[in-house]
This record gives sequence, C-alpha cells and structure tokens, in this order.
Amino acid sequence: MCNNTTSRQPSPSLQERGVEGESINSIQDEIIEEFNDFDDWMDKYQLLIDLGNDQQPLPESDKTEQNLIDGCQSRVWLTAALTPEGLVHFEAESDALIVKGIVTLLIRVLSDHTPQEIMDADLYFIERIGLRDHLSPTRSNGLLAMLKQMKAYALAYSLMNEK
Repeated sequence: MCNNTTSRQPSPSLQERGVEGESINSIQDEIIEEFNDFDDWMDKYQLLIDLGNDQQPLPESDKTEQNLIDGCQSRVWLTAALTPEGLVHFEAESDALIVKGIVTLLIRVLSDHTPQEIMDADLYFIERIGLRDHLSPTRSNGLLAMLKQMKAYALAYSLMNEK
C-alpha cells in the first residue's frame, strides 16, 4: 500500500503557505475564506486551476501505475512519505486542470500532519466552499477516491508506527 516510503522535505509551495504546524481545521478555514472571496463559480474554478498550476510537478519517476488512484476518471498520481518527524507528506499531480486543483487543496489540508490527524480529519471545507455541489458525478467519485487513498496511506503509516 505505501509503496513510496522515502523521506522527503515538504514542497516549497506548502512551506510558503505556512502550512507546516497549522491545524487541519485552520487550513480548511483559510481555504473557505479564499473561496468566499468569489461569488461566481467560474471564478472558483479558475482559483482551482490556479492552485493546481502553482503546485510543484510530481517527478516523472513517481508517475507510475502503482501511484495512480483507482476511481478517478482523470489520471491522478499520489505519493506519500513518512517524514522523520512522523508526519505524512503527500505529493500528487493530475493530467486534468480542475482535478489537479482539487488534489492540491487536499494536499494543502492533509499533508504534513500525523497519520492519526489525517485519519480523524473531518473535511468540512469541501461542503462549505460548495465544491461537492459543483462537481460532475465522475469528479465527485474521483474526489472520494483521492481522500480514500490519502486516508489509506495514513492508516498504513499509523500501523507501521505501532510496530
């Protein structure tokens, strides 16, 4: 399940946002505020695209079948690594612009937290920004598949820590 267990440093884009050390809920609240700045969903889609474009590209060596998320219509690659501090660091990329923005949001919220924090996270920002209501059924399924995979990595790392 956790095929990419190398230690990596958080990507600069995450460090620049000050995510390190922030709680999952405070990051979600920031995202809600950012999306509340826009009334029109075309502007919110553009924000998603911009967020995806700002994300560090995934190294080509990580774009493998093993890292593809099942259940996504678009191709989404996700890797996870446990840092020396015991935090799960995620990196991802998609070949679809909006999906890349969605996975960037998920990484922003969940990356660099403990496995337990990730498993216990209530991701209320998805509803509050109206994302679920504005995604096609296939993108909604993809969102759920991404979340499921991220929580599966967290669970696997949690079990590794117990040994």
